[in-house]
Amino acid sequence: MTQATVISNWQEIVQYGEAGPNPQKIIETSNLRAVMAGLKAGQKIPPHPAPASVYHFFAGSGQMFVNDQTFAVQAGATVVVPDGATRSIQAETDLAFMGAQAAQIAG
Repeated sequence: MTQATVISNWQEIVQYGEAGPNPQKIIETSNLRAVMAGLKAGQKIPPHPAPASVYHFFAGSGQMFVNDQTFAVQAGATVVVPDGATRSIQAETDLAFMGAQAAQIAG
């Protein structure tokens, strides 16, 4: 990506897959990766560790699990996840969100 972009309507980007999330990359560089994704009611993203991340929810409701914490999420909620934390998301209703993540640092 070499130019700035504005996304005026997240509904044009977010996809709800029958078998689970179908994340759409909106940027990927050596420092940052961001996706927009949708989960249908009852779908989930299984627990996994990842770099520091920020999740912002556009629509719907569900839970986000970070290590031993559970957060109720809905439109307008933002969850900040520390580096290396295990996270997962479960949708109660159709849930749309953006996730932005720091690049993984080679160890």
